[in-house]
Amino acid sequence: MEQQPHIHIGTSGWSYKHWAKIFYPPEVKSKDYLSYYSTQFQVSEINNSFYKIPKRETVQKWVESVPAHFLFCPKMSRYLSHLKKLNDPEEPLRRFFDVFDPFKDHLGPILIQLPAVVRFKEELVTAFFELLKQKYSDYRFAIEVRHESWFSGESIQLMKDFGVTLAIAESEAFPYHEEVTAKDIFVRFHGPKELYSSSYSEAAIQGYAEKFVHWRSQGHNIWAFYNNDVNGHAFRNAAMLQRFVDAMT
Repeated sequence: MEQQPHIHIGTSGWSYKHWAKIFYPPEVKSKDYLSYYSTQFQVSEINNSFYKIPKRETVQKWVESVPAHFLFCPKMSRYLSHLKKLNDPEEPLRRFFDVFDPFKDHLGPILIQLPAVVRFKEELVTAFFELLKQKYSDYRFAIEVRHESWFSGESIQLMKDFGVTLAIAESEAFPYHEEVTAKDIFVRFHGPKELYSSSYSEAAIQGYAEKFVHWRSQGHNIWAFYNNDVNGHAFRNAAMLQRFVDAMT
């Protein structure tokens, strides 16, 4: 884990077949995508854990294929977020962390993405955050919400009390609320206009670079992931953001 505040920049995954020849050189086979990706970026989300929790052996291979400083931010299983809607979280959390616990030193914040139908309910969320604090205090959590009830004063205060990061979702398709609730700041770029398939302007990326450098100067760790993978926008936008950040430091 990093000691000094850091700006982590990457994309929401690496196993995109449509990145062949535009990001991955022709000679790089799909099984080696992560190794190549790690030569360009130092962090990635694990998006497929949302759909199916990987085997521990698979995560072991991922960790072994990247440099020691490389970090992963896995997305919590949708069984907990979308099907259970945070109810009865004990068993889904246990299954998830049974896989990832051996690799905790290689993980950034765990992302919990909620659907728009899940509104903020103080009693439910308090119990959920208390469970995270009691059982999984070695981990950090970011929660991406799709309903504006989560931006209420009660909700924001609860996140601050438990050190849970409110993930900032950058897209016209999702509600946007920018507020710092923990040491970690988590930003997901889904595409400014067309979801997952539009590119951010140079001016927009530079603006976020300036914001991230400012937040880092205040002692925050920033995790910035581009999810606009269609046509390779994600890796190009992420690389541009990294260039701007590097130029400011």
